[in-house]
Amino acid sequence: MKSKIFICIMAALLAVASCGSRAGSNTETSTTDNTQKNTRQTNSMDTTLAFNPSDLPEEPVFEIYTTEGTITVMLYKDTPLHRDNFIKLASEKFYDSLLFHRVIYNFMIQTGDPLTKDPANKDAFGTGGPGYTIPAEILPGHTHKKGALAAARTGDIANPKRESSGSQFYIVHNPEYCSHLDGQYTIFGETLDGFDVIDRIASVRTDSMDRPVKDVKIISIRPIL
Repeated sequence: MKSKIFICIMAALLAVASCGSRAGSNTETSTTDNTQKNTRQTNSMDTTLAFNPSDLPEEPVFEIYTTEGTITVMLYKDTPLHRDNFIKLASEKFYDSLLFHRVIYNFMIQTGDPLTKDPANKDAFGTGGPGYTIPAEILPGHTHKKGALAAARTGDIANPKRESSGSQFYIVHNPEYCSHLDGQYTIFGETLDGFDVIDRIASVRTDSMDRPVKDVKIISIRPIL
């Protein structure tokens, strides 16, 4: 009985986490101010690419270097829109210095919001993005196993097509409490190594908004294959 209650609570939390705050504000463009901040941050980024996207194979392998260690992930070729978008953002160094802004033990760790580069945006963490969404690529063969890489999104009422955030993604910590999300979110990759790092990040102390009390940051995301 407790397990079923926990699953229901986690489902509600992910729907909120995917769209930002507990109040359910939209990802990407919840306010004009956030859109302008995202644009300014994108425009101020280093325009030199970290790597050439065309050099990568169909299922590239990336290392996500974090302040808690390195997570090695592989992107799926059968979710090409999400794969190519992740590659594009990583090559542009979009993810460098972003925080894991939402962490729920036994559930998932979430990152990818450009607003987290500036502590002054703390109240808006979870609402940022590159200014676009990605069409859903939800496939039955991809499940919320431990280490699954999945795209965050707004809830079904505001987003009936289940389009994904342009940049925010989460990594599954405990599949037991995420399996009910299969078929609802686009899973576009999986963890190959660094499961202990996922455990470490998922175990950090968080506040009432599920934000780590001490910053957990992506240092960079770079391909190794």
